[in-house]
Amino acid sequence: MFDLFRLDGKSALITGGASGIGEAAVRLFADAAAQVTLVDLNESRGHEIAGEVKNVEVRRCDVTNEKEVEELFASLSSLDILVNCAGIGLVGTVEETSLDDFERLFRVNVRGTFLTIRAALPLLRKSKGTVVNIGSVAGLVGVKRRFAYCATKGAVTAMTRQLAVDYPQEIRANCIAPGTVDSPFVEAYLEKYHRHEKEKVRIELNERQPIGRMGRPDEVAGLALYMCSEAASFMNGSVVTLDGGWTAA
Repeated sequence: MFDLFRLDGKSALITGGASGIGEAAVRLFADAAAQVTLVDLNESRGHEIAGEVKNVEVRRCDVTNEKEVEELFASLSSLDILVNCAGIGLVGTVEETSLDDFERLFRVNVRGTFLTIRAALPLLRKSKGTVVNIGSVAGLVGVKRRFAYCATKGAVTAMTRQLAVDYPQEIRANCIAPGTVDSPFVEAYLEKYHRHEKEKVRIELNERQPIGRMGRPDEVAGLALYMCSEAASFMNGSVVTLDGGWTAA
């Protein structure tokens, strides 16, 4: 059965690949025999990962920079898989959100996703490849004090579905909507907003999912692998929650 999820002969590019969900995807896709391009601003961490995993090449790229993104994809001879993991978060209601912060989130989470998809599309159309965008439950339901983050992840969800409508027989595009995932992303949030009450808030984050815990990066990476494999060849335009029952409650 594992052969269904093999990626032999496939090339994959994963943004945000130096930490969290992106790092887990790099490791899992490489283990499934894909040739992986790890893209991140943290080039040194990327090289550490590449030193531990076979079939991984590291490229530094700012996904919000149109020129850098275009040069990155122009340097590739082929591409079968694009996984967009690069993203940032922000806490705040609409009143607490500055225009600068609002635009910063859209630059990374939305503009970055747009630029990588647009640059990758010629290669993906040739290979009949696949796109997986890492969205969030925050793109499907309202989350308290996450005004800008919800807005950006809602856009990622909509872009994914739209791609499947425009290119239904040329590529596949799907989106994963995780709940809270125990990752460096969460650690940075705790350090920035709850430095003096980390353990209290960590318990609250675990309890936010009805299953009683946060997700793990490898669990999200496993779903991404399925979406990119032949086992998911009939899946297109789907937004799949992986949230411990959060959106079912």
